[in-house]
Parts: sequence; C-alpha cells; structure tokens
Amino acid sequence: MRQDTKMLSARRLNHFYGELPTISSLDLDLGAGDVLGVVGPSGCGKSTLLELICGLREPTGGSLEVGGSASAAGRMDRCAYMPQRDLLLPWLSALDNASLALRNRGLSKREARRRAAELFGRFGLDGFERSRPAELSGGMRQRVAFLRTLVSEKPLLALDEPFASLDAITRAEMQSWLARALDADPRTVVLVTHDVEEALFLSDRVVVLSTRPARVVDELTSPAPRAPDRDAAVTDARFVAARERAMHALRGAGSGEPAGALR
Repeated sequence: MRQDTKMLSARRLNHFYGELPTISSLDLDLGAGDVLGVVGPSGCGKSTLLELICGLREPTGGSLEVGGSASAAGRMDRCAYMPQRDLLLPWLSALDNASLALRNRGLSKREARRRAAELFGRFGLDGFERSRPAELSGGMRQRVAFLRTLVSEKPLLALDEPFASLDAITRAEMQSWLARALDADPRTVVLVTHDVEEALFLSDRVVVLSTRPARVVDELTSPAPRAPDRDAAVTDARFVAARERAMHALRGAGSGEPAGALR
C-alpha cells in the first residue's frame, strides 16, 4: 500500500442472487493510491463485486467498507463507477459528456465545462470538445468516459472492462495512456478485466477469482506496474512468469484447490 490509509476492506463478503451464490467468503484490502486488478472466469461475479463496492448492491453477508463507510449510500458517495460501455449521451458534445459528473454535483454548466476543459489536453482530446460521440474513435470515447469518471473527484475509481470493446492495437495504446494518466494523477482503482496482461500491467496487485461463487484463489504482485515502456514490460521474464502463474490459477479456478496449490 502506498499510504497507511485503507480505502477498501472486505471481510468474508458473500452475495446471492435469490438462492444462487455469486460471491463466497471473499476478503480484500486496498490502500489509498493503490491499483487492484481483478481477473476471473466469465460470469464468476467480477462485475457484481464492483457493484457491491460502489453501493449499487448490498452484500448478503460479511462486511464491506469503502473509505470507512459500510452503508450503500456511503460507498456510493465514495466511488466513481465506469461500466463496460462508455454510455456517452449521443446528443451532447464530448465536453458536456465529460462534465456530467460535475453537473450532477451541483456545479453550473459553465463551471463544469471549465473544469472538464482543463483536462482535455492531458487526455489527448484537445480540439474535440465540441465533437459528438459518433464523431469520435473508440479510444477517444473511452478517454471521455474516463475523464467523466475522474472529474467526479471520488476517492475510489471502479473500472469494469474499460477497454473490452476496442481492437488489440487500440487497447494496447489505451493501456499505456491509462498508465500515464494514473501516474500523473494517482487514484485508488479497482480494475475488473478478462485480460491478465492488462491487469498485471496497470495494477499494483492482481487477485484471481474462482468460478461462481467467486472466491480469491491467488494474488500476485505486479513486477512492473504502469511501466513507461509497455512492450518491454510485458515481454520481461518476470512479467511473463507472473502472467503464466495467473493463467495457471485461472485454469484451476474451478477445481476447488486452495490458492497455495496453484502457485
């Protein structure tokens, strides 16, 4: 943890959809300023975990706190949630989409635009303030969506497969861009992704979840989180070894073996 402040704490967290168990006895800790990657098989409960963290759902059992608050309203107030789809409003400009979070906090349209516009250059969006979403590339749309999430000034960012819809080249470019953005403006982040390489590159730590009901079957420390040279980082022997360990954990995630047996 980069700081002593604990931003997220989950103890024996459980969740059910009706009688269907989705999360089982899950423990997590995240310090302020840390980036946590979450990977696991499709349908294992990764998105449900984010929804619980953000106060969009309540746990069935166990405890969950964000910034010291255990209530759904308190968690929601401390989290900014970026879903898989960018959800940009097609009738608004890029600038007005990016400033929505500020408008929702009660700022005037003029002030919200001013604050969001200050970040457009840093996000590689300078000159596209007036563009509608249909006029932007997939990568640019994701940048607008992330800017909207960032300007909310919530202490925890919850990112759910932010680059899943992008092609491989654009996805790699966006990973490098997000790494730079997080280093320039450090935030506490929970990143859910199917891409083990993406998780290891962007995160300080990565937890591997089992098939449903989700539980932690392994945890890895990234060998080079947010390295300046992505290509060199992901081909380094330590990174390759960490990726293979995570893949091995994923392959055994439904076997019922304890985490230690997967290492």
